[in-house]
Amino acid sequence: MLSVQASKLFNSSTFRLALVYMALFSLSVLLLLGFIYWSTAGYMMRQAEATIEAEITGLAERYELAGLPGLSKIISERLSRQNNSSSIYLLADQEFKPIIGNLKKWPKEQTSEQGWMSFEFDSGPPDEVGQHKSRARTFRLRGGFYLLVGRDVHDLEEIQSLIQEALFWGLLITVVLALVGGVTMSRTMMHKVEIINTTCRQIMAGDLAQRIPSTGGDDDLDRLVNILNRMLEQIEELMQGVKQVTNNIAHDLRTPLTRLRRRLDMLRENDSSIENSDELLDQAIGEADGLLITFKALLRISEVETGSRRIGFKDVDMTVLLQDLVEFYEPLSEEKGQDFTVASAISKPVMGDRDLLFQAFANILDNAIKYTPASGGIRLIMHDQLDQLQIVICDTGPGVPTAAREKIFERFFRLETSRSTPGNGLGLSLVAAIIKLHHGQIELADNRPGLNITITLPRSS
Repeated sequence: MLSVQASKLFNSSTFRLALVYMALFSLSVLLLLGFIYWSTAGYMMRQAEATIEAEITGLAERYELAGLPGLSKIISERLSRQNNSSSIYLLADQEFKPIIGNLKKWPKEQTSEQGWMSFEFDSGPPDEVGQHKSRARTFRLRGGFYLLVGRDVHDLEEIQSLIQEALFWGLLITVVLALVGGVTMSRTMMHKVEIINTTCRQIMAGDLAQRIPSTGGDDDLDRLVNILNRMLEQIEELMQGVKQVTNNIAHDLRTPLTRLRRRLDMLRENDSSIENSDELLDQAIGEADGLLITFKALLRISEVETGSRRIGFKDVDMTVLLQDLVEFYEPLSEEKGQDFTVASAISKPVMGDRDLLFQAFANILDNAIKYTPASGGIRLIMHDQLDQLQIVICDTGPGVPTAAREKIFERFFRLETSRSTPGNGLGLSLVAAIIKLHHGQIELADNRPGLNITITLPRSS
């Protein structure tokens, strides 16, 4: 079990990302400590070499002016004046035999092309053994003599060792802390991701009511969880809608299909009356046409919901569109003795599909005329605003109960539970799909009596 968890941990993207940051941070620490090393121990070594260069230049000039006695005198003075000095001097003859200095013999180490060498020497009293490392430069004087000037770099090496040790432990601590932080962060993220996975598995098993728990924060993961939960809510609503649509289709299509089947049976059995056969045939064709209209409406709603009609959007003059609607439906309203009034003004165009918008408002007006009783009233009002256009359609019909206003735009939803009157409950579903395609909004309100429908369309869809 532990090996499986460890494998998941090390294979997680969070842990790999932590390793990348660990490498970058370790490189940064390494560069920083390297710079500190170069600017301290390296600087001290360069200063020591610069001092040696200055001393050997000065001693060589002294030799040129005062000869061997003068050079020996100044070396003797410096050695007597600084008993505990870290300076090293040695003047030797042509055979490298010491003449004067604080070294017992000439070092055997090889020198570089510039005359630099590093060697170890006895730094303590005769009764003590103490090997120190030195950094020196040799110079050949006129006359075949050799001059060596150096520095005891024992203290400098200790400082370098301390800095190197600090660099090593600092880098090691950085790596350990980065690993601990990466493991901790990965475990936390894995726990959160596992909660999401568990919830998704429950949803995949059929429990659509499950939601991913949120910590209530405002970090990236919480925002992702909130978006996923809203998506799940929409999926659950869609699934409930599909279930409801399936039930409504079963109710709405069962009756016409049954009638169609019965009339076809009657046609097959009817051999005596041709006139009666024609009537039954007309009725069967009427039932088939009704079924085709229902399926055509479903296909049209699906087409609108996919958004493919947005490709043909262009400026639509809503004033002209509403005038055409009024000319078409006003005679039907007059036949029922209804008072049809229009209050509209010239408005700026909106982006949209004229045919779809005409269909949407036609469906609403058709319902208003259909359900408003004789001598009732219908009003169509258009408000032209700065960034949007509002069209209000009011009637004095029976209205829609408040509890049903959220469902009235669902497919096959009908206020009449018996579903005996003509209609398929798809008209307002098409309206909702068209308005949504145009990024508009539909609001239902009580007209007391009747229904007040407000449609808001933005200027740019």
